[in-house]
Amino acid sequence: MRRVKLSNPFKTRIIDEKLIREHLALERTKLANERTLLAYIRASLYLLIGGLALLQIKEYPELHWLGYGAFSVSIIFLSVGIMRYIHLNRKLTRLLRPETTSENNES
Repeated sequence: MRRVKLSNPFKTRIIDEKLIREHLALERTKLANERTLLAYIRASLYLLIGGLALLQIKEYPELHWLGYGAFSVSIIFLSVGIMRYIHLNRKLTRLLRPETTSENNES
């Protein structure tokens, strides 16, 4: 698979439609991966804020365990989101690398 570089949008060129579709599909996948990471971060921040709010309630000290639980789940969410982002990013990088010449050696 070859990477298509679209440098000048005003210059008319004939480009293979299949290459453009592959390139745009990979770009959509990258953007979806970033959007998913941001969703994990947002959920983690909400849990962090919720945990802080539960710890600030002085009238109900028995709810403090729930605040600490929200903290730990927040850290887990953030860790899972970052690990998934890195894993998929590495997969996409491997996919974009040019293929080896083993196919040429077989012919």
